[in-house]
Amino acid sequence: MTARLAALIALLVAFWPAIAAAREIVDLAGRTVTVPDRVERLIIGEGRYIPALAILDRDDPTRRLVGMMGEYEQVDPATYARFRARFPRIAEIPRFGRSSQDSFSVERALALRPEVAIFGVDGHGPGAANARVIEVLEQAGIAIVFIDFRNDPLVNTPRSLEVLGAVLGREAEAAAFVTEWRAAHDVVRDRLAQQRPPAPRVFVESRVGLMPCCETMVRGMMGDFVTAAGGTNLADGVILADAGSVSLEYLLVNQPDIYVGTAIGSAASPADSPWIALGPDVSAARAFESLSRATRRVGIAELTAVKSGRAFAVWHHFYNSPFNVAALQAFAKWLHPKLFADLDPEGLLRDLHARFQPFALEGTYWTSLRRPH
Repeated sequence: MTARLAALIALLVAFWPAIAAAREIVDLAGRTVTVPDRVERLIIGEGRYIPALAILDRDDPTRRLVGMMGEYEQVDPATYARFRARFPRIAEIPRFGRSSQDSFSVERALALRPEVAIFGVDGHGPGAANARVIEVLEQAGIAIVFIDFRNDPLVNTPRSLEVLGAVLGREAEAAAFVTEWRAAHDVVRDRLAQQRPPAPRVFVESRVGLMPCCETMVRGMMGDFVTAAGGTNLADGVILADAGSVSLEYLLVNQPDIYVGTAIGSAASPADSPWIALGPDVSAARAFESLSRATRRVGIAELTAVKSGRAFAVWHHFYNSPFNVAALQAFAKWLHPKLFADLDPEGLLRDLHARFQPFALEGTYWTSLRRPH
């Protein structure tokens, strides 16, 4: 620790207001953390946690924020723009990092005098493995709370909302969302457990167009959606890490029954972009055309799943979102269309936004090679 940093911590501790009342919570890293009963100064380790805050604070999810990482406007500019239009203050919130853990500035974070820091167990910002960051912030009297929508999303999403609700004094709002989330999740889980259909082999190509084929997710993130929706992840056992790449030759020899590409393009992407376009303001026709173009690539066009029309695309940011349960239902319909014919994942996503976000759902968040009407 530098002398400058030590001096800053000493100054903050000396002038830190006494906490009149506090509570203990257990976060998603399994840590028991003492937080103030009334939290008014909050920093977040990923800007993309703002939709989660909006579930609890619809009137203004930015009102407690005194600092945040700056990845939101970089990796999901379309959704960020919607929040900025509704809550212009978001642009004025100080940033203490850009889009990676390495860019995080502990000095800037300390200078913002937060009471609580909300970080992800792992992700773009500081994580549970960053012992130095944890030590320095805690020495300054800042409570650090870890949540997770990414590493084990279909287990940790409801737990994370409950933890956030406890931290922010919004337990009732968190419970209302978790009830809806669990009901949507359990209809998929329970039906698969009862019917036990054969598991199709699924390949998820991550961030289509960003790099040569074929990056994928295996465990955590959207890799979990494949298995939870009743499929077998084609990369499981081939890639030992949570994510990685397989060769196009491997795919051509080990053909998936279903292909899913994740979309990092948006309505602002050029018409000839290699990215699949999904998200706010993307029309169904635009989404279809972008997936159609992406699946005409050399090699990908030769996949049986593509030739048979069992190729789909999903908004990439569901991999780190509390609304991931809608994407799970979409996967379930793709993998087992007869078993889940009655599910309406688009309606689910629309209803969740209507109830738990400060603006209505707009745009297209998944698509298929079946041309929209």
